[in-house]
Amino acid sequence: MTLLHEAPIAVPDVPAPVFPDYRLTSLIVACAIFMEQLDATVLATALPTMARDFHVTAPAMSIAMTSYLLALAILIPASGAVAERFGVKRVFNTAIVVFVLGSVACSFATSLPLMVAARLLQGAGGAMMAPIGRLIVLRTVERRHLVSAMSWTLIPAFLGPLMGPPLGGFIVSYLDWRWIFYINLPIGVLGFALVRRFIVELPRVAQPVRFDLRGFVLCGLALGCLLFGFEMIGQAAPLGTALLLLVLGGGAGLGYLWHARRRRDPLLDLSLLRIDSFRLSVVSGSLMRITQGAQPFLLPLMFQIDFGLSAVRSGELILATTLGAIVMRGFTPGLLRRVGFRRGMLVNGILASLGYAVCALFRPGWPFALMFALLFCCGAFMSFQFAAYNTVAYEAVPTGRMSAASSLYTTLQQLMLSLGICSGALILKLSMALGHHAEPQLMDFSVAFVLVTLVSLSSTRWHLGFARDAGHELSGHRAGAG
Repeated sequence: MTLLHEAPIAVPDVPAPVFPDYRLTSLIVACAIFMEQLDATVLATALPTMARDFHVTAPAMSIAMTSYLLALAILIPASGAVAERFGVKRVFNTAIVVFVLGSVACSFATSLPLMVAARLLQGAGGAMMAPIGRLIVLRTVERRHLVSAMSWTLIPAFLGPLMGPPLGGFIVSYLDWRWIFYINLPIGVLGFALVRRFIVELPRVAQPVRFDLRGFVLCGLALGCLLFGFEMIGQAAPLGTALLLLVLGGGAGLGYLWHARRRRDPLLDLSLLRIDSFRLSVVSGSLMRITQGAQPFLLPLMFQIDFGLSAVRSGELILATTLGAIVMRGFTPGLLRRVGFRRGMLVNGILASLGYAVCALFRPGWPFALMFALLFCCGAFMSFQFAAYNTVAYEAVPTGRMSAASSLYTTLQQLMLSLGICSGALILKLSMALGHHAEPQLMDFSVAFVLVTLVSLSSTRWHLGFARDAGHELSGHRAGAG
């Protein structure tokens, strides 16, 4: 890979970690990740009500969501460097405090500019919680328990985006919209107390590297412009502005690649992609996450617009995927031990993709129970797949480079999930334009489901690149057995 710098990376010696109860550690981290993921989507159904209170149009309120995503995109890459300099536990707890303070500020906002400022503060805390939480798990959990631990922390990634819209709709229907932010207070206070009590402080690198300010600016500009550019293409926004943002983002991205080749300690260490298991997990996982990101956008729209279901009834169907993910959590370690990572990801990846392709066939006359069961299976398949990705990616990553690996992995994960939403919106918009539909029809949704499914199916090629014994030390699987 010619874009990656060739200088060898010095890996500092890191003392052996202390191993606390991995279940407790995973659940504590999961609380923080749940808040971060939930707040990315919970405002979706509350925007019209908030717009009336702020005396602005509903479309203008979209900046309240995108400002939060912007803070995530810009600050997640810096999380690893910040954690190594100031201490993982300290930064994680500080991130929870900042997030809760941002939530309080959101609840007291009386105008759109104040809400945007509060959401930026909230996103600053959220940007540090997910990657540093994953780093805590990777550095404190014994390798033999890593599959189970990562399965636990994966559940919030499903719960947050899927519960956000129906929870926001419920709160707006029966309570004040400010309760959307109040619910973060008890979770945040509990998480802060549990981190102080049960999470051990991880040893820091003896001599932290100098912060890569130029890389931070280039990376933030690239991620921010690409994120907003893709979003504007999927919305009723000027195409010229969207394309300009994409060009700026692409140019900044190329600038960062040029910069990273010439710096031994770049903000996002692309030399980690030389590690086979990490690279293959990043590429195949990115393709799968585009499909996963599109589903929470497409399914509620289809159920409410073309099926005529209420927001509550639609939310019940969407939650089927979450239930499937939770149930699969208990079976994931045993399945990986039996079939191994390579075979498991290869077969399950196809099943997960085809499961969402079935959504293209959903029609209003289908029994509710059948659609619920199919979506339950979709959630179970995706849960297994991402638990495998999130674990095997770090199999060969040296301990001293875990924070850099977590920052890079989480940055790409956030970008791909956002790209999934934008892809679903763009495909839906193009299908409507070709069919001359003012409102999306069932066929438009079917086209969108099929096309995003093809994206995740393309990950099969990358699954074949994993070694047959990939992750065998983590899962306990013996290559050639079973």
